[in-house]
Amino acid sequence: MLDLIRTRRSVRSFVGTEVGDEMVEKVLEAGRWAPSGMNNQPWRFAVIRDRDLKDRVGRLTRYRRIVHAADTLIAVFLDTTAGYHRTKDIQAMGACIQNMLLAIHGLGLGGVWLGEILKSGGELRALLDAPDHYELMAVIALGYPAEKSVQQPERKDLASLVFFRK
Repeated sequence: MLDLIRTRRSVRSFVGTEVGDEMVEKVLEAGRWAPSGMNNQPWRFAVIRDRDLKDRVGRLTRYRRIVHAADTLIAVFLDTTAGYHRTKDIQAMGACIQNMLLAIHGLGLGGVWLGEILKSGGELRALLDAPDHYELMAVIALGYPAEKSVQQPERKDLASLVFFRK
């Protein structure tokens, strides 16, 4: 697991190969098993594969190129009616998204967490006919990576991050 965590990278370039439905289901399943406060499971997913719909989604972000290149988009929403504590619900959503990104990597796919599209959350919600109480948390773009990233990003030294031990 630690190797999977260390080697996961944000992938923004994809080849045109279709991702099978079973792979998408595994990614969704990974998100479904994330921890949440009181087990409220506030996440809701919209799977977007239709080319015309992806084109419309692409117009909502400056990362249109990534949206168009990805085989599949998964919009991740917080169902605010399922929540019980805003901070804990947001933390659960992060865990859900991270689980999905790790599953994508573990399946040999590439993916990237798109956050800039949050500015267009209402428009995306309307485009997908999602209820008003669904709040966009992220869009994950995924597909088969165009290239394997071997570059390891720099990380701060652990000693500079741990401020207390007793």
